[in-house]
Amino acid sequence: MTKRVNVLGVGISVLNLRTALAAIATAVRERRKGYICVTGVHGVMEAQADADFKKILNQAFLCTPDGMPMVWAGKLDGHREMARVYGPDLLLEVCAWSETSGCRHFFYGGAEGVADLLAQKLQAKYPRLQVAGTYTPPFRKLNPDEEKGLAEQLAAARPDILWVGLSTPKQEKFMAEYLPKLAVTLMVGVGAAFDFHSGRVKQAPLWMQRSGLEWLYRLGSEPRRLGRRYLRNNPLFVGKFFAQRTGLKKYPEP
Repeated sequence: MTKRVNVLGVGISVLNLRTALAAIATAVRERRKGYICVTGVHGVMEAQADADFKKILNQAFLCTPDGMPMVWAGKLDGHREMARVYGPDLLLEVCAWSETSGCRHFFYGGAEGVADLLAQKLQAKYPRLQVAGTYTPPFRKLNPDEEKGLAEQLAAARPDILWVGLSTPKQEKFMAEYLPKLAVTLMVGVGAAFDFHSGRVKQAPLWMQRSGLEWLYRLGSEPRRLGRRYLRNNPLFVGKFFAQRTGLKKYPEP
């Protein structure tokens, strides 16, 4: 079991890209079913008002430190090896490894055509990548016929990893519900990675990603959609985390 750092009651796995890839490779090799949540401030704050969602995060095979504040929290607890395991980076790292491992991939999510475009771009970048299929879901919950069709498609495709490109907390709730129902070893929720790597949305410059300012770039790019998330959640997180670190507020161990 990977060590975890308690961030407002959410257990963030002590990882970096290398150790995350090693854990994924082992799980695929041993056919150990699980789901992976790529979690930053948004996910941690969503969990404060949703106990079921917090439970989903804490029961994940891995809950990776997607944002720099998660990394800083780990380093404050003495985990010097901890580094950002960002969804888009994790996707590329696993795809590169898959060229020689034979791991099979399935892409679920995104707007119409995005999963197909993502698969094409990744296969161009990694020619030996095995893409088992794609599926663009409706924006609502799957109905019984759609659920049955997805299960049949996956049973025929036999992927090792199902990448889920929805949004938080929708993608995490999907993974927790559907992991037992679908013929796949791992599910990984990577959110905006579908849009970034398909070329649909531009990523923040690397210096902003590394300095914890990616949120500011994304806010400037999509103010209507992301304004409430960042302008409300970020200051609240800072206050709650300060209270946790100073002992003013206790959070149960995940």
